[in-house]
Amino acid sequence: MLYLAVFLSALTLDFIPVIAPPAWTIMVFLLVKFHLNPWIAVPASAFGSTLGRYLMSLCVPKFSKLFLKRNKHEELQFVGKKFSKKLWHSWLFVFIFAVTPLSDTLLFTAAAIAKVKAIRIVPPFFCAKLMSDAVMLVVARYTVATFANTAPGALPWKGIFTIVFSIVLIVGLLFLDGRALLQKKKFTFNFNIWK
Repeated sequence: MLYLAVFLSALTLDFIPVIAPPAWTIMVFLLVKFHLNPWIAVPASAFGSTLGRYLMSLCVPKFSKLFLKRNKHEELQFVGKKFSKKLWHSWLFVFIFAVTPLSDTLLFTAAAIAKVKAIRIVPPFFCAKLMSDAVMLVVARYTVATFANTAPGALPWKGIFTIVFSIVLIVGLLFLDGRALLQKKKFTFNFNIWK
């Protein structure tokens, strides 16, 4: 029953595009709290995440024009059209993108707006999620052990630095002007993306 909870939490959290925490956090919590078998929980989480992102990509074209400005919508369309090259190119790009800490929402939003076929994005995403969820599990177990062994009242500076750096990176990537980067090779930010 707990493995079903891992699957459903991953599906639900990855279906929600913006405000939800990463699905792996729930998986790690359930694994550590209830001593689940990682050989079952990690694939359940990866499958739930993949299905959630796929379902989200089916809804994105209907709502993107309501929330995103026209130039951001066109930028995502441009990025999504990069998937229409050779199949192995798009699979490699999706796999590399999905194993990085970059937001998968951007990947599936761009693919959905450009009307990319699911076969170009879902299989490599699933493989990448398997790998990244396994890595997250190992890192989380190490982190839990580190915080558990820290003296009461002390905060490990490495953990705080990692959290702050991750937040800055994710926020920075949200406002990165992808079209300028890909077309003009200019590294610029656009902070005016919401309607």
